[in-house]
Amino acid sequence: MRTNLMVALVAMLTLTSTPPVLAEPWPQFRGPNATGISPDDNLPTEWSKTTGLKWKAALPGRGVSSPIVYGDRVFVTCSSGVRDDKLHILSFDAHTGRLQWQRTLQATGSTVAHKKTCMAANTPVADATGVYVLFASGDCAAFDNDGTLRWYRSLVGDYPGITNQVGMAASPVLVGDRLIVPMDNAGTSFLAALDTKYGKNVWKVERPREINWVTPLLRTVGSTTEILLDGPSGLTAYDAATGQKRWSSQLTRGSIPTGVLDGQKLYMPIGGVTAFQLTDTGVAEKPLLTAKDVRPGMPSPLVYRGKVFAANDNGIVMCADAKTGKTLYSERLKGAFSASPVAGDGKVYFLNETGICTVVDATAETFEILAVNELGEETLGTPAIAHRRLYIRTDKALYAIGK
Repeated sequence: MRTNLMVALVAMLTLTSTPPVLAEPWPQFRGPNATGISPDDNLPTEWSKTTGLKWKAALPGRGVSSPIVYGDRVFVTCSSGVRDDKLHILSFDAHTGRLQWQRTLQATGSTVAHKKTCMAANTPVADATGVYVLFASGDCAAFDNDGTLRWYRSLVGDYPGITNQVGMAASPVLVGDRLIVPMDNAGTSFLAALDTKYGKNVWKVERPREINWVTPLLRTVGSTTEILLDGPSGLTAYDAATGQKRWSSQLTRGSIPTGVLDGQKLYMPIGGVTAFQLTDTGVAEKPLLTAKDVRPGMPSPLVYRGKVFAANDNGIVMCADAKTGKTLYSERLKGAFSASPVAGDGKVYFLNETGICTVVDATAETFEILAVNELGEETLGTPAIAHRRLYIRTDKALYAIGK
């Protein structure tokens, strides 16, 4: 296995920075516990490209990954270049928008992908020590909070059988001192736990050779942390400590949107959105409910304030009762959706692909729009919420919206 640092591939830019102040973070794809929900109040409702902004920062390339927030830092990835082979990770001050540092890697794997996506598709994940990035080219790295490279892995170099002609987008997650890396693809597929200090394999298990964009979920059962990874062959739970398979279910099969945990209920984008009761040993055979009219496209569903919300690539936003599956509304809005809806402060934010964000009242039983806000730039990444602000990345800039 090659774990060389490949320093020649990294462009180092030394900038002064301070350690992060620990606050309620949005450290991964869809934030705390991967729910897409923020506990913040006083979140913004109205803004435009010139009003309601705390700051705006230019980005060196496009990306469909989400920004993440840990303490007083915002991390975001981009990719650029004729072959989309320049891989960027940037750290910004969450309050001022000051660029703290930027690093660039050279892609070592294939950069072929569907025109809608790019190599900056996987959302990074952060902890108190720094940030971990995975790109669709199979390049994986860890940086400390000052931007110093801690380790680098060319996963395609280690496992040349990895291949995907449409792009990869499943995001890594953290379990203690282990980085959980999902690498489902048309070739050599696996789920691996990397030691966060050195980037070496702690364990690695084979996965079906299937294209899959689903990000793992985590749940605790007694003293065990389970990694739940859905895919075209079904849902499998792995022991985070050993990688051993604990159980599997073919009741749930997905490939693009990620489900959401609400306690021991698992809401999956199947047949609309179907809720399953989880037990210590798997998934109860009989679904709790099916919200058949809530049909996500690429965005992941959201469970908030007793309701299930979703959006799809036909520009339709949907809502159902989370206990009964009864449809509350289905409304067509302008444009298509790739970003997953996020929520907080009694509001749901639906961000479409052209930068239009429709803010909906989450407490209402009917469809009530609070505001429609336009940035006028391509926007495929899911927003982050922290510090009572929304952080939205477009193909050109990173916006901090709110007071």
